[in-house]
Amino acid sequence: MKTFAPFLRQSATAAALLAVSAVSAGAFTACQVTDTGGIDDNSFNQTAWKGVEDAQAELGVTGRFLESQAETDYEANINSLLGGACDVIITVGFLLGDATKTAAEQNPDQKFSIVDFSYDPALPNVLGQVYATDEAAFLAGYLAAGMTQTGALGVFGGINIPPVTIFMDGFHHGVSYYNSQKGTAVTVLGWDPITREGLFTNNFDSLDDGRAFAQNLYDEGADIVLPVAGPVGLGSAALADELGTDKLKIIGVDADLYFTDPAKKHVYLTSITKRMDATVLQVIKAVTDGTFEGGILTGTLANGGVDLAPFHDMEGDVPDALKAELAAIRQGIIDGSIDVSP
Repeated sequence: MKTFAPFLRQSATAAALLAVSAVSAGAFTACQVTDTGGIDDNSFNQTAWKGVEDAQAELGVTGRFLESQAETDYEANINSLLGGACDVIITVGFLLGDATKTAAEQNPDQKFSIVDFSYDPALPNVLGQVYATDEAAFLAGYLAAGMTQTGALGVFGGINIPPVTIFMDGFHHGVSYYNSQKGTAVTVLGWDPITREGLFTNNFDSLDDGRAFAQNLYDEGADIVLPVAGPVGLGSAALADELGTDKLKIIGVDADLYFTDPAKKHVYLTSITKRMDATVLQVIKAVTDGTFEGGILTGTLANGGVDLAPFHDMEGDVPDALKAELAAIRQGIIDGSIDVSP
């Protein structure tokens, strides 16, 4: 299993070597197929595409993308990129797993990478990018439990698939850990990690659903809601903006929504970030320098692949004692003394 290191400032020598690589990569093309939601979804498609944009800036490669409007577009979009025009094809999302596998097996000389999916056994020409988002979500759950005024928190997902439910699991376990440490009884509405049942919009694009699901959770008493549904969560943020953050706060996912949803940035307590841009960039670098191989690339708290975003406008609202507890828990997760999936 591979891991990736956080970005560090390049030394003069390293920068020179990078410039040489960029020259040799001039004819290199990285192609991406999005999931539904679009390239500018303020979430996982956009974050993954940023990795290609970073590769264009750092390595001098060319980037292309095709947007999937529906699940029926996956196979057609991938097939349209075959034939040698793409040095690597990056597919974004768990739901592209089957289509990517079929194309990879039929085209063994084409290099692929898929975000939020991996294969067992591994395919020699596919590098899966996966993320231990339950680690960061555990911190978010502990934070939310420490910030709630009603004693109830809400969570809902887009579709009941592992890359979504891993957020919900980690969040739920973080709340449970808070309760065990504090003797409290903060509840989580919308997900049961034992029965694997909960609230799902069954899409990743309806802002109306995001508003409606958040409204229902708010009506049931939740004053902090975690939407794990890509752009759907923007509808939840719109509701929080109307109600006021004294009544409802939102926790974002994938990207730091404070920056990607600037019109509603003040409603976000934090975001559970998934550095798909960093892993996509690393994959492209591996192809350009000849070190690419199939397998799994995992982002964790330890290597910066997942994290909690800053509190931004709510920095002053989070007590110093809670911040200190979060720092200690973070270290415990990294060193293995705290289990995020009991």
